[in-house]
Amino acid sequence: MRYEELTIEGRNAVMEAFRSGKTIDKLFVLEGCQDGPVRSVTREARKHDTIVTFVTKERLNQLSETGKHQGVIAFAAAYEYAEVEDMLKLAEEKGEPPFLILLDNIEDPHNLGAIIRTANLAGAHGVIIPKRRAVGLTATVAKTSAGAINYTPVAKVTNLSGTIRELKERGIWFVCADMDGTVMYELDLKGPIGLVIGSEGDGVSKLVRENCDFTAAIPMAGEIDSLNASVAAGVLSYEIVRQRL
Repeated sequence: MRYEELTIEGRNAVMEAFRSGKTIDKLFVLEGCQDGPVRSVTREARKHDTIVTFVTKERLNQLSETGKHQGVIAFAAAYEYAEVEDMLKLAEEKGEPPFLILLDNIEDPHNLGAIIRTANLAGAHGVIIPKRRAVGLTATVAKTSAGAINYTPVAKVTNLSGTIRELKERGIWFVCADMDGTVMYELDLKGPIGLVIGSEGDGVSKLVRENCDFTAAIPMAGEIDSLNASVAAGVLSYEIVRQRL
């Protein structure tokens, strides 16, 4: 299966999905809701010949996966996963060295959504996630990504270490976030790069870490010992952006 069924929830998320050209099969709207943003969404739906159904609040709550539907839920022709090859093509078309973000052990949909959002803003060409022990492109991920999921390709691979090895043969270097690594400011992060991020609890698994070329540590001065995975991804991504400028 190359995609996951998807409900898109919340006014901005639904509007963004329409604008990006995503196929929306059905739109459920809170009956009697007359406020401007909801009317705009309904108008947009009619423009795209989407079936609009007005339902009770109870029905919307039943359909909701995030609990934050704001009176609108769309059923989309689901998000398709990209191939890693698509990401390399995208980099080539833009005339940029590939910049990929690989995630190991990320099970929290909010983290994945936030990382896709960061990837989009930092100009990464794609996000690669493993099939096992990891969250896929769910409604919560889509909502947290604030629309970025429509623009940044996400690939699902069977074996993260194997994918890293294949990409190394194609000239991409891999840096893995690790508290015991070299301080990121001392590393040369220019050129074709893959940034590997693990979960807060487990970090990057040993096998994946061993396949990376170097490890990068984020300098930390506080009393707690780790950053949230999506924040770590943001900090390291922007160090890569800074060096590329």
